[in-house]
Amino acid sequence: MTVDEPSLSNAEIAAIAARIDRPIVLVGMMGVGKSSVGRRLSTVLGMPFTDADDAIEKAAQMTISEIFAKDGETEFRDGERRVIARLMQDARGVIATGGGAFVNDETRALILDKGIAVWLDADLDTLVERTGRKDNRPLLKNGNPREILGKLKAEREPAYSQAPIHIVSANGPHQRTVYSILKAIDAWL
Repeated sequence: MTVDEPSLSNAEIAAIAARIDRPIVLVGMMGVGKSSVGRRLSTVLGMPFTDADDAIEKAAQMTISEIFAKDGETEFRDGERRVIARLMQDARGVIATGGGAFVNDETRALILDKGIAVWLDADLDTLVERTGRKDNRPLLKNGNPREILGKLKAEREPAYSQAPIHIVSANGPHQRTVYSILKAIDAWL
C-alpha cells in the first residue's frame, strides 16, 4: 500500500459501522463495480450484502435479459422499484442496484430518503472494459457498447449526481474504493 492510499483501522471501521442506521445503496453505471465493491464493503462492515439484480431475478424466476425480452424495460423498472423498496426495509446492509435504478424518480426518492446513496463513478474506458467481460447486459446487445455506454452515462449523470456521496472507482484494488466510501460516509454522517 502506498502512503496516499486510503486506509482505516479496525477500530475506525467499527466506529463508522456503529453509526450507520440505514442501508448503504450503491448506484451508478453498469460495470462501475457496484456488486464487487458492495460485497467487499459489506464484509468489512460485517453487514449483509444484496445485489438488487439477483433479488429481481429470484423474485421473477427469470434473468434480467429474459425480463427485458419478455416485458420490456418499463416493466422491468417497475419490478426493480418494488424489489428495492422491499430491500430498503432492512435497517442495515449494503445494496448494489442496477445501473438504471437510480434514474427512476420513485426509486431515487426512496433511496435518498431511506438509505445512504453512494454514486460509484468511472470513466468511459473503464466501463467499456469491465462490461466487455460478460455478455449479460441487455442494454448493450444492440449496437456499439462504447457509444451506448457513453450515451447512457451522459443521460444518467444528472440523476446519479443527486447522491450525496460520489466516489470514483478507478482501476486498482477494490479495497481502495471501499476505504474511500467508508471515509466519505463517515464525513457525511
